[in-house]
Amino acid sequence: MKNSPEVFSQRIKAKAVELGFDACGISRAREMGEERDHLLEWLESGFQGTMGYMANHFEKRLNPALLVDGAKSVISVLLNYHTTQKQEDPGAPVISSYAMGKDYHQVSKDKLAKLLAFIQTELAPCEGRIFTDSAPLLEKALAKEAGLGWIGKNTLLIHPLMGSFLFIGEVVLDLDLAYDQPFGNNLCGSCTRCIDSCPTGAILAPLKLDANRCLSYLTIETKIDIPESFTERLNNRLVGCDICQQVCPWNSRAQQNKVSEFHPKRELIEMPAAAWAELDKLTFNRLFKGTAVERTGFARMKRTLGHLFRQK
Repeated sequence: MKNSPEVFSQRIKAKAVELGFDACGISRAREMGEERDHLLEWLESGFQGTMGYMANHFEKRLNPALLVDGAKSVISVLLNYHTTQKQEDPGAPVISSYAMGKDYHQVSKDKLAKLLAFIQTELAPCEGRIFTDSAPLLEKALAKEAGLGWIGKNTLLIHPLMGSFLFIGEVVLDLDLAYDQPFGNNLCGSCTRCIDSCPTGAILAPLKLDANRCLSYLTIETKIDIPESFTERLNNRLVGCDICQQVCPWNSRAQQNKVSEFHPKRELIEMPAAAWAELDKLTFNRLFKGTAVERTGFARMKRTLGHLFRQK
């Protein structure tokens, strides 16, 4: 029993919590054929917009075992990023919660690297790779498979106790582990608040999101200018959009995250609308160095600011 998959899994989950993750589940590394039609339909509808990379490595997206030779298990972890700290000027352009602190890619990867090192040195020699929004993986589907929640109508993973303000990460490795039961129930019920509240109608139907219309995509991802038909529906959003999460009843009890790196800078919280109107590259670099916004870039942010302040 000492070296059994069950014992290994228990120790992995305990270590994940020790490292600061809020939840951990384990699933079998396998082809997720049940996701194939949904992904194919989404791509063929052009809902990925200019994110052409979403069509790359199609088979790998459906099968994490193709990312690591001999892969047997996928460890999925959740990291809460919700913050109760808000921008003080109600007229200031809004920064999405996920972007208020240090870049989650680095924070999560540092913790995942320690988790993999623990497995390899303390449990068993094995090969593995770590990921967080950095590989062709269906992360939300994998988290559901690991029993960590269900996928809501806004296409986000929802944990029954923590809600949806969550980063997802994975360790894919060639080690047999004990697998959790997939989360079986969709607990959204008849609620349509996320669909009804989306200012651009990006959620076309439950589980059907058109990125071309999504404010997160329009303010972060697309390199082309924001279409005029959407500029009046930006809802003062500068980076990302949390509206569909803010109205979700499952987020009503969301707690402040425990990760110090995710706490926003005071300058960012206190910055008035007038200062945003005059944002220069030097200030941008100071505010967002080491954050996820850094890769969005100054030029893209100035583009969005131009649209926002023309409306005022």
